[in-house]
Amino acid sequence: MGMTMTQKILAAHAGLPEVKAGQLIEADLDLVLGNDITSPVAIHEMDKMKLKSVFNKDKIALVPDHFVPNKDIKSAEHCKCVREFAARHEITNYFEVGEMGIEHALLPESGLTVAGDVIIGADSHTCTYGALGAFSTGVGSTDMAAGMATGKAWFKVPSAIKFNLTGQLKPWVSGKDVILHIIGMIGVDGALYRSMEFSGEGVSSLTMDDRFTIANMAIEAGGKNGIFPVDDLARAYMKEHSKRDFVEYSADPDAEYDEVIDIDLSSLESTVSFPHLPENTHVVGTFDDIAIDQVVIGSCTNGRIDDLRCAAKILEGRHVKKGIRVIIIPATQKIYMQAIKEGLIETFIKAGAVVSTPTCGPCLGGYMGILASGEKCVSTTNRNFVGRMGAIDSEIYLASPAVAASSAITGKISKPSDLGL
Repeated sequence: MGMTMTQKILAAHAGLPEVKAGQLIEADLDLVLGNDITSPVAIHEMDKMKLKSVFNKDKIALVPDHFVPNKDIKSAEHCKCVREFAARHEITNYFEVGEMGIEHALLPESGLTVAGDVIIGADSHTCTYGALGAFSTGVGSTDMAAGMATGKAWFKVPSAIKFNLTGQLKPWVSGKDVILHIIGMIGVDGALYRSMEFSGEGVSSLTMDDRFTIANMAIEAGGKNGIFPVDDLARAYMKEHSKRDFVEYSADPDAEYDEVIDIDLSSLESTVSFPHLPENTHVVGTFDDIAIDQVVIGSCTNGRIDDLRCAAKILEGRHVKKGIRVIIIPATQKIYMQAIKEGLIETFIKAGAVVSTPTCGPCLGGYMGILASGEKCVSTTNRNFVGRMGAIDSEIYLASPAVAASSAITGKISKPSDLGL
């Protein structure tokens, strides 16, 4: 029996001719990632090991992004811990304020993640890099510590679900709508510890930003990872952003999948996830009006340049409804600069939105947009659990940038066609 993309990558990094679902392996790592919340725990574990050095200072990335710039003394102490560790071990890829961005947008942009890699990160959305044809997955801080020390990690080889994509998305429908549709269909545990492998002729119609979004939220379906085939678009992205060589893997024709799910992209509509689980999805326009208090456009899911361009097209010449707070968060400094050059930031400010420095901020209830009791927010982030963005009785509706921007204008959950677009 043949192997899936993920299985081929893991076999190569374990030095084995083949692997099978359920097999326990030890694999070499190409990159170990941590942020300002998870790294301090890993660093303290490293200190207990009394090691004089990390396995490879070039293959560790430390990205303070959750509470950065620091929101309080505790967050400042966390960042100090990471900063001092990076200096002590001469970590090449440590990103200080002014250089940092949201980790899962920053690393591909910086050329640190390419096809064929095995990447672990002490953050659940590390699965983002599967958009480039890499195996990447989230781990705990102790596994991060072991990875920094040894350059290796243990894995149970996952089985896989194949998503066969056909057709093309309609205008204003994006990768966020695709992954919300999938999660709504299979549930938050529908891909539990399985690889979500995307294939089919429909993949070629998806932008890289669409693919990053879809891979990013594989974890919201319980997936071990999400992964896309390497095509001309992915090759062009990697050649533009990275100087590293990459290795392309493709699934064998006789690869074994637990199931194959066909998705016609042309049939999808603007979709939102109601509180308090990403699987609680509804097509916009099929439910009664829901008035909102806040809109957030950003995060490692939807803070990229295509997302900002989409929001700006809708907000151009319009104004946020009075009483609605709109927070725009570019995912990296480079994206922020590009948005300035294209006039997007001016569009946002004229429309009545505020623009933040790159940060995870409100996504995890950190800062820059905490919700009060009873408030409702349309957000392009990836989770809408109870209390995720503030008060435990607040509500988060996950949506695409197009839906978020449209909702900012109307003051209720809306889509571009509600504005005549």
